[in-house]
Amino acid sequence: MSGNTDRLLGGPEVWSGAELSGQTDWIQHVEPAEIDEIDAMLMAFKGRTTALTDLGRGDFPMPRIARRFAAIRSELEGGRGFALLRGLPVGRYSLEDSRLVFWAMAVHLGDPQTQDRLGNRMHSVTNTGLKVDNTNSVRSYQTDDELTFHNDGGDAFMLLCLKTAKSGGISKLVSVAKIYNEVLMRRPDLIEVLQAPFHFDTRDQHPTGLKVQTSPILNFFDGRLSALYKRRYLLTAQRFPEVPRLTTAQEEAVQLVEEICNDPEIQMSFSMQPGDIQMANNYSVLHARSKYEDYEDPAERRHLLRAWLTLPNGRSLPPHFELTREFRTSYLSRHSEMTHITA
Repeated sequence: MSGNTDRLLGGPEVWSGAELSGQTDWIQHVEPAEIDEIDAMLMAFKGRTTALTDLGRGDFPMPRIARRFAAIRSELEGGRGFALLRGLPVGRYSLEDSRLVFWAMAVHLGDPQTQDRLGNRMHSVTNTGLKVDNTNSVRSYQTDDELTFHNDGGDAFMLLCLKTAKSGGISKLVSVAKIYNEVLMRRPDLIEVLQAPFHFDTRDQHPTGLKVQTSPILNFFDGRLSALYKRRYLLTAQRFPEVPRLTTAQEEAVQLVEEICNDPEIQMSFSMQPGDIQMANNYSVLHARSKYEDYEDPAERRHLLRAWLTLPNGRSLPPHFELTREFRTSYLSRHSEMTHITA
Protein backbone atom coordinates (compact mmCIF):
# COMPACT_ATOMS: atom_id res chain seq x y z
CA MET A 1 0.00 0.00 0.00
CA SER A 2 1.35 3.39 -0.95
CA GLY A 3 2.09 6.03 1.65
CA ASN A 4 1.31 8.77 -0.84
CA THR A 5 -1.61 10.67 0.66
CA ASP A 6 -2.87 12.37 -2.49
CA ARG A 7 -3.96 9.37 -4.54
CA LEU A 8 -6.27 6.41 -4.12
CA LEU A 9 -4.96 3.37 -2.30
CA GLY A 10 -5.01 -0.14 -3.73
CA GLY A 11 -4.35 -3.69 -2.62
CA PRO A 12 -6.31 -6.40 -0.77
CA GLU A 13 -7.01 -4.13 2.23
CA VAL A 14 -9.27 -2.02 0.00
CA TRP A 15 -12.68 -3.70 -0.14
CA SER A 16 -16.36 -2.94 0.30
CA GLY A 17 -19.36 -4.91 1.44
CA ALA A 18 -20.88 -4.60 -2.02
CA GLU A 19 -17.77 -6.11 -3.61
CA LEU A 20 -17.81 -9.03 -1.16
CA SER A 21 -21.55 -9.61 -1.44
CA GLY A 22 -22.18 -13.23 -2.32
CA GLN A 23 -18.60 -14.25 -1.57
CA THR A 24 -17.93 -16.72 1.21
CA ASP A 25 -14.14 -17.16 0.99
CA TRP A 26 -13.73 -14.99 4.08
CA ILE A 27 -15.53 -17.69 6.10
CA GLN A 28 -13.44 -20.71 7.08
CA HIS A 29 -14.76 -23.88 8.71
CA VAL A 30 -13.24 -25.93 11.51
CA GLU A 31 -12.35 -29.39 10.24
CA PRO A 32 -13.09 -32.66 12.10
CA ALA A 33 -9.36 -33.37 12.52
CA GLU A 34 -8.96 -29.97 14.20
CA ILE A 35 -11.83 -30.77 16.58
CA ASP A 36 -10.03 -34.01 17.42
CA GLU A 37 -6.91 -32.00 18.32
CA ILE A 38 -8.97 -29.72 20.52
CA ASP A 39 -10.70 -32.63 22.27
CA ALA A 40 -7.33 -34.28 22.94
CA MET A 41 -6.02 -31.01 24.36
CA LEU A 42 -9.03 -30.69 26.67
CA MET A 43 -8.50 -34.20 27.95
CA ALA A 44 -4.82 -33.47 28.59
CA PHE A 45 -5.70 -30.41 30.66
CA LYS A 46 -8.38 -32.02 32.83
CA GLY A 47 -7.61 -31.18 36.44
CA ARG A 48 -4.96 -28.63 35.52
CA THR A 49 -3.73 -26.29 38.24
CA THR A 50 -1.79 -23.85 36.07
CA ALA A 51 -3.51 -20.49 35.57
CA LEU A 52 -4.95 -20.28 32.08
CA THR A 53 -3.13 -17.09 31.13
CA ASP A 54 0.21 -18.59 32.22
CA LEU A 55 -0.03 -21.02 29.31
CA GLY A 56 1.68 -20.21 25.99
CA ARG A 57 1.51 -21.74 22.54
CA GLY A 58 4.19 -24.27 23.47
CA ASP A 59 1.73 -25.75 25.97
CA PHE A 60 -0.72 -26.52 23.16
CA PRO A 61 0.98 -28.80 20.58
CA MET A 62 -1.80 -28.83 17.97
CA PRO A 63 -0.14 -28.83 14.50
CA ARG A 64 -3.36 -28.54 12.50
CA ILE A 65 -4.60 -25.62 14.62
CA ALA A 66 -1.14 -24.04 14.34
CA ARG A 67 -1.27 -24.22 10.53
CA ARG A 68 -4.81 -22.85 10.47
CA PHE A 69 -3.92 -19.80 12.51
CA ALA A 70 -0.65 -19.19 10.68
CA ALA A 71 -2.72 -18.84 7.49
CA ILE A 72 -5.23 -16.56 9.24
CA ARG A 73 -2.37 -14.43 10.57
CA SER A 74 -1.19 -13.87 6.98
CA GLU A 75 -4.72 -12.87 5.98
CA LEU A 76 -4.95 -10.37 8.84
CA GLU A 77 -1.63 -8.72 7.95
CA GLY A 78 -1.18 -8.89 4.20
CA GLY A 79 -4.67 -9.83 3.03
CA ARG A 80 -8.11 -8.28 3.51
CA GLY A 81 -7.46 -7.87 7.20
CA PHE A 82 -10.22 -10.09 8.61
CA ALA A 83 -11.47 -13.68 8.78
CA LEU A 84 -14.27 -15.71 10.34
CA LEU A 85 -13.69 -19.27 11.56
CA ARG A 86 -16.96 -21.15 11.96
CA GLY A 87 -17.97 -24.44 13.56
CA LEU A 88 -16.36 -24.70 16.98
CA PRO A 89 -18.77 -26.96 18.95
CA VAL A 90 -19.13 -24.67 21.98
CA GLY A 91 -22.53 -26.17 22.79
CA ARG A 92 -20.82 -29.24 24.23
CA TYR A 93 -18.12 -27.33 26.12
CA SER A 94 -18.39 -25.97 29.63
CA LEU A 95 -17.59 -22.29 30.02
CA GLU A 96 -14.22 -23.21 31.49
CA ASP A 97 -13.47 -25.51 28.54
CA SER A 98 -14.52 -22.79 26.10
CA ARG A 99 -12.13 -20.38 27.78
CA LEU A 100 -9.31 -22.93 27.51
CA VAL A 101 -10.02 -23.61 23.84
CA PHE A 102 -10.21 -19.89 23.09
CA TRP A 103 -6.94 -19.21 24.88
CA ALA A 104 -5.21 -22.07 23.05
CA MET A 105 -6.34 -20.65 19.71
CA ALA A 106 -5.44 -17.09 20.70
CA VAL A 107 -1.83 -17.98 21.55
CA HIS A 108 -1.52 -19.78 18.21
CA LEU A 109 -2.55 -16.56 16.45
CA GLY A 110 -0.45 -14.10 18.46
CA ASP A 111 0.48 -12.87 21.93
CA PRO A 112 -2.54 -11.91 24.06
CA GLN A 113 -2.08 -8.54 25.72
CA THR A 114 -3.72 -6.75 28.61
CA GLN A 115 -7.08 -5.14 27.95
CA ASP A 116 -7.40 -3.02 31.08
CA ARG A 117 -5.40 -1.52 33.94
CA LEU A 118 -5.94 -4.67 36.00
CA GLY A 119 -3.95 -6.68 33.49
CA ASN A 120 -6.76 -8.97 32.27
CA ARG A 121 -5.91 -10.63 28.96
CA MET A 122 -9.28 -12.24 28.29
CA HIS A 123 -12.56 -10.37 28.56
CA SER A 124 -16.15 -11.54 28.58
CA VAL A 125 -18.13 -9.32 26.23
CA THR A 126 -21.59 -9.26 27.73
CA ASN A 127 -24.16 -6.83 29.11
CA THR A 128 -23.35 -5.98 32.73
CA GLY A 129 -26.21 -3.47 33.07
CA LEU A 130 -23.74 -0.59 33.44
CA LYS A 131 -23.83 2.54 31.30
CA VAL A 132 -20.92 4.45 29.74
CA ASP A 133 -22.47 7.84 30.48
CA ASN A 134 -22.86 7.17 34.20
CA THR A 135 -19.18 6.70 35.10
CA ASN A 136 -15.71 7.57 33.88
CA SER A 137 -14.53 3.96 33.58
CA VAL A 138 -17.34 1.82 32.10
CA ARG A 139 -16.52 0.74 28.55
CA SER A 140 -18.93 0.10 25.71
CA TYR A 141 -18.33 -3.66 25.49
CA GLN A 142 -19.84 -3.99 29.00
CA THR A 143 -23.23 -2.72 27.76
CA ASP A 144 -25.95 -3.66 25.27
CA ASP A 145 -25.47 -0.31 23.51
CA GLU A 146 -24.79 -0.02 19.83
CA LEU A 147 -21.02 -0.02 19.32
CA THR A 148 -20.25 2.45 16.58
CA PHE A 149 -17.27 1.82 14.30
CA HIS A 150 -13.99 1.67 16.20
CA ASN A 151 -10.86 -0.38 16.69
CA ASP A 152 -9.73 -2.39 19.71
CA GLY A 153 -6.27 -2.78 21.22
CA GLY A 154 -3.29 -4.65 19.85
CA ASP A 155 -2.52 -5.58 16.27
CA ALA A 156 -5.70 -7.65 16.07
CA PHE A 157 -8.77 -8.64 18.02
CA MET A 158 -10.30 -12.11 18.35
CA LEU A 159 -13.88 -12.84 19.42
CA LEU A 160 -15.43 -16.24 20.17
CA CYS A 161 -19.24 -16.29 20.21
CA LEU A 162 -20.63 -18.50 22.98
CA LYS A 163 -24.23 -17.27 22.99
CA THR A 164 -26.16 -14.86 20.79
CA ALA A 165 -28.69 -12.23 21.83
CA LYS A 166 -32.46 -12.60 21.52
CA SER A 167 -32.25 -10.07 18.69
CA GLY A 168 -29.71 -7.61 17.31
CA GLY A 169 -25.99 -7.64 17.94
CA ILE A 170 -25.15 -7.68 14.24
CA SER A 171 -21.40 -7.52 13.52
CA LYS A 172 -20.12 -4.95 11.03
CA LEU A 173 -16.72 -4.39 9.42
CA VAL A 174 -15.31 -1.66 7.20
CA SER A 175 -11.99 -1.23 5.39
CA VAL A 176 -9.87 1.69 6.64
CA ALA A 177 -8.24 2.04 3.20
CA LYS A 178 -11.71 2.22 1.66
CA ILE A 179 -12.62 4.99 4.11
CA TYR A 180 -9.49 6.87 3.05
CA ASN A 181 -10.35 6.52 -0.64
CA GLU A 182 -13.92 7.68 -0.08
CA VAL A 183 -12.79 10.76 1.87
CA LEU A 184 -10.31 11.57 -0.89
CA MET A 185 -13.03 11.35 -3.52
CA ARG A 186 -15.77 13.14 -1.56
CA ARG A 187 -13.93 15.74 0.53
CA PRO A 188 -10.21 15.86 -0.28
CA ASP A 189 -9.92 18.96 1.91
CA LEU A 190 -10.56 16.77 4.97
CA ILE A 191 -7.77 14.25 4.34
CA GLU A 192 -5.20 16.40 6.14
CA VAL A 193 -7.65 17.08 8.99
CA LEU A 194 -7.93 13.35 9.66
CA GLN A 195 -4.12 13.11 9.76
CA ALA A 196 -3.87 15.80 12.46
CA PRO A 197 -4.22 15.07 16.20
CA PHE A 198 -7.55 14.21 17.85
CA HIS A 199 -8.07 13.67 21.58
CA PHE A 200 -9.59 10.43 22.95
CA ASP A 201 -10.90 9.59 26.43
CA THR A 202 -8.90 6.65 27.85
CA ARG A 203 -11.73 5.63 30.24
CA ASP A 204 -9.22 5.44 33.12
CA GLN A 205 -7.51 2.49 31.41
CA HIS A 206 -4.22 4.00 30.24
CA PRO A 207 -1.23 2.15 31.76
CA THR A 208 0.56 5.40 32.52
CA GLY A 209 -2.52 7.08 33.99
CA LEU A 210 -3.27 9.42 31.08
CA LYS A 211 -6.89 10.61 31.09
CA VAL A 212 -6.70 11.61 27.43
CA GLN A 213 -4.53 10.36 24.59
CA THR A 214 -3.77 12.11 21.31
CA SER A 215 -3.48 10.64 17.83
CA PRO A 216 -4.60 11.34 14.29
CA ILE A 217 -7.45 9.15 13.05
CA LEU A 218 -5.53 8.26 9.88
CA ASN A 219 -1.83 7.51 10.29
CA PHE A 220 0.61 6.83 7.44
CA PHE A 221 3.87 5.24 8.52
CA ASP A 222 6.42 3.16 6.66
CA GLY A 223 4.13 2.97 3.64
CA ARG A 224 1.11 1.67 5.56
CA LEU A 225 -2.14 3.31 6.63
CA SER A 226 -3.29 2.61 10.21
CA ALA A 227 -6.33 4.04 11.96
CA LEU A 228 -7.18 4.91 15.53
CA TYR A 229 -10.87 5.71 15.76
CA LYS A 230 -13.40 5.70 18.58
CA ARG A 231 -16.03 8.35 17.98
CA ARG A 232 -17.71 7.77 21.35
CA TYR A 233 -14.49 8.31 23.30
CA LEU A 234 -13.52 11.22 21.07
CA LEU A 235 -16.76 12.91 22.18
CA THR A 236 -16.52 11.96 25.88
CA ALA A 237 -13.01 13.47 25.93
CA GLN A 238 -14.66 16.83 25.37
CA ARG A 239 -15.77 16.80 29.02
CA PHE A 240 -12.21 17.57 30.08
CA PRO A 241 -11.63 21.34 30.16
CA GLU A 242 -8.01 20.99 29.02
CA VAL A 243 -9.05 19.21 25.81
CA PRO A 244 -9.39 21.60 22.85
CA ARG A 245 -12.90 21.90 21.45
CA LEU A 246 -13.42 20.13 18.15
CA THR A 247 -13.10 22.49 15.22
CA THR A 248 -15.74 22.72 12.52
CA ALA A 249 -13.41 20.91 10.14
CA GLN A 250 -12.83 18.11 12.67
CA GLU A 251 -16.57 17.72 13.25
CA GLU A 252 -17.15 17.53 9.50
CA ALA A 253 -14.35 14.99 9.09
CA VAL A 254 -15.71 12.74 11.85
CA GLN A 255 -19.23 13.01 10.45
CA LEU A 256 -17.96 12.03 7.01
CA VAL A 257 -16.13 9.00 8.43
CA GLU A 258 -19.37 7.96 10.14
CA GLU A 259 -21.36 8.37 6.92
CA ILE A 260 -18.85 6.28 4.98
CA CYS A 261 -18.73 3.54 7.64
CA ASN A 262 -22.51 3.30 7.78
CA ASP A 263 -23.01 3.19 4.00
CA PRO A 264 -24.56 -0.27 3.35
CA GLU A 265 -22.52 -0.51 0.13
CA ILE A 266 -19.25 0.03 2.00
CA GLN A 267 -19.68 -1.83 5.29
CA MET A 268 -20.02 -5.58 5.57
CA SER A 269 -22.47 -6.96 8.13
CA PHE A 270 -23.16 -10.49 9.34
CA SER A 271 -24.59 -12.36 12.31
CA MET A 272 -22.23 -14.40 14.44
CA GLN A 273 -23.32 -17.90 15.44
CA PRO A 274 -22.28 -19.82 18.56
CA GLY A 275 -18.88 -21.29 17.75
CA ASP A 276 -17.86 -18.48 15.39
CA ILE A 277 -14.46 -16.84 15.87
CA GLN A 278 -14.16 -13.36 14.36
CA MET A 279 -10.67 -11.91 13.85
CA ALA A 280 -9.54 -8.64 12.33
CA ASN A 281 -6.54 -6.34 12.03
CA ASN A 282 -7.10 -3.29 14.23
CA TYR A 283 -5.18 -0.92 11.96
CA SER A 284 -6.81 -1.79 8.62
CA VAL A 285 -10.34 -2.71 9.72
CA LEU A 286 -12.87 -0.93 11.93
CA HIS A 287 -15.67 -2.94 13.50
CA ALA A 288 -19.07 -2.21 15.01
CA ARG A 289 -22.05 -3.95 16.58
CA SER A 290 -25.72 -3.07 16.50
CA LYS A 291 -27.67 -2.66 19.74
CA TYR A 292 -29.17 -5.90 20.97
CA GLU A 293 -32.00 -7.25 23.12
CA ASP A 294 -31.00 -9.95 25.57
CA TYR A 295 -32.82 -12.87 27.15
CA GLU A 296 -34.18 -12.50 30.69
CA ASP A 297 -32.33 -15.62 31.86
CA PRO A 298 -28.75 -14.54 32.67
CA ALA A 299 -27.47 -17.97 31.60
CA GLU A 300 -28.82 -17.41 28.08
CA ARG A 301 -27.59 -13.86 27.53
CA ARG A 302 -25.26 -12.85 24.73
CA HIS A 303 -21.69 -13.78 25.62
CA LEU A 304 -18.45 -13.57 23.68
CA LEU A 305 -14.83 -14.05 24.73
CA ARG A 306 -12.32 -11.45 23.54
CA ALA A 307 -8.56 -11.29 23.15
CA TRP A 308 -6.34 -8.47 21.93
CA LEU A 309 -3.27 -9.79 20.18
CA THR A 310 0.19 -8.68 19.16
CA LEU A 311 1.04 -10.48 15.90
CA PRO A 312 4.54 -11.76 15.13
CA ASN A 313 4.12 -10.48 11.57
CA GLY A 314 2.73 -7.11 12.67
CA ARG A 315 3.51 -3.92 10.76
CA SER A 316 5.78 -1.06 11.84
CA LEU A 317 3.86 1.51 13.86
CA PRO A 318 4.12 5.30 14.16
CA PRO A 319 6.00 6.44 17.30
CA HIS A 320 3.02 8.17 18.89
CA PHE A 321 1.22 4.80 19.11
CA GLU A 322 3.52 4.06 22.06
CA LEU A 323 1.46 6.56 24.07
CA THR A 324 -1.92 4.99 23.27
CA ARG A 325 -3.52 2.45 25.58
CA GLU A 326 -4.65 0.36 22.60
CA PHE A 327 -1.39 -0.03 20.73
CA ARG A 328 1.33 0.53 23.35
CA THR A 329 2.12 -3.15 23.95
CA SER A 330 2.26 -4.02 20.26
CA TYR A 331 4.43 -0.97 19.57
CA LEU A 332 6.89 -1.82 22.34
CA SER A 333 7.07 -5.47 21.29
CA ARG A 334 8.53 -4.42 17.93
CA HIS A 335 10.25 -1.13 18.70
CA SER A 336 11.99 -1.84 22.01
CA GLU A 337 13.66 -4.65 23.93
CA MET A 338 10.35 -5.48 25.64
CA THR A 339 9.82 -9.26 25.89
CA HIS A 340 6.75 -10.81 24.23
CA ILE A 341 3.89 -11.55 26.61
CA THR A 342 3.86 -15.30 25.93
CA ALA A 343 6.36 -17.74 24.59
